[in-house]
Amino acid sequence: MQARKKRILADLLAHLPSARRGWVLAPLFGISLFGVVAATATTPDSPPPFPLQTVVERLPVAPTAADAGSGLPFVHDERVLPGDTIESIFRRLNVSDPEALAFLLGTDEGRTALRQLRSGRAVTALVEPDGRLRALSLPITQASGRFSIERTAEGLQIRGEETQALATVVEMRSGVIQHSLFGATDAAGLPDSVATKLAEIFGTEINFHTDLRRGDSFSVVYETLYDQGSPSRTGKILAAEFVNRGERHVVVLFRGDDGREQYYTADGRSLRQAFLRSPLEFSRVTSGFGRRLHPIHRNWRTHAGVDFAAPIGTPIKATSDGTVSFVGTQRGYGNIIIVQHRDRYSTAYAHLNGFARGLRKGQRVNQGDVIGYVGKTGWATGPHLHYEIRVNNVPHDPMRIALPAAQPLTKGELAKFNEQTSPLVARIALLNRSTVAALR
Repeated sequence: MQARKKRILADLLAHLPSARRGWVLAPLFGISLFGVVAATATTPDSPPPFPLQTVVERLPVAPTAADAGSGLPFVHDERVLPGDTIESIFRRLNVSDPEALAFLLGTDEGRTALRQLRSGRAVTALVEPDGRLRALSLPITQASGRFSIERTAEGLQIRGEETQALATVVEMRSGVIQHSLFGATDAAGLPDSVATKLAEIFGTEINFHTDLRRGDSFSVVYETLYDQGSPSRTGKILAAEFVNRGERHVVVLFRGDDGREQYYTADGRSLRQAFLRSPLEFSRVTSGFGRRLHPIHRNWRTHAGVDFAAPIGTPIKATSDGTVSFVGTQRGYGNIIIVQHRDRYSTAYAHLNGFARGLRKGQRVNQGDVIGYVGKTGWATGPHLHYEIRVNNVPHDPMRIALPAAQPLTKGELAKFNEQTSPLVARIALLNRSTVAALR
């Protein structure tokens, strides 16, 4: 039936004049066009009007093996891992070169360089197709030095040590506490070293053992040092914020006119205490302040300080900023250091095994600087530190005395502080907006 209709229509068009053919064809083309539109105007969720078939075709992969006959070396870039040896590094670099290994282990310069390998830093090497080493660059020292060797016509040669500056990049992270601080910092991609420093900075404001709550948040701006394009280690925390129980705490790093850097609140209040309670990190009090039976003379005497028990050689830190007024030996005190501080305060550290290298009278020391080491010189029955706090040269109980607060910034310093730290505070505000947007 359909074929007969098509034939009749074709015969009709053949007998029509040319002028009327267009009149008949125009509606036909219009109908066809609307049909196309109707066919394409289907909803996205409707099934296609034709069956779908998945076709999987395997494509040949071009070989990636280098032409060993070309003589071109391979370029390797690796990272030094914790516990790495030169042998393990060579295995990862695909180096099979006993001569190069013997060269590094058999020269004074090579052995020194291997002892100074820094974890996380970059190792670069040019390796021949047969595994022989053409050139090697190792990271050394605590700064950014490198030790390099290369193969020349005369054999392996030391290129010497060179200093290569690490690139400093400022990074920003924020997170919300769900279960623990370190769980949240891990989820935010924050390095453990920065997380630990974060807890240390806010330790005077927040007790992270008892005060932390779910929903607390943090933001931090910090430095990362890059070695040849890869992160080597973290640098300083420049600014940070911690919201604990709805209370906002902000700290920023400020460099004063003397070049020293300290953490302050956003309004310029120092977070640092004027005095540390103890000059030792880990110790116990074995004798307090006041009258006691002297362990050597066996009579009752006033004990003008506090004794902290610790092994010989334990580092002793200055408890506050000051100037060394005496370093040497004084009768029963044995080796002693006296530091003069502001506002008539001074501290004494006695029975020392030795002094920090280069320590001398008149030298300026900062809070936390190592000034000496625990010993048992003078009238001492065992290794310990005798520590005194004096006001106008009169001893006071270090565990009970009301210590002064840290010195505030002057008006001039406060103006410089606001200028220097406002960009850091702006970064914290930017992180806050990003965190709010992510939580919505």
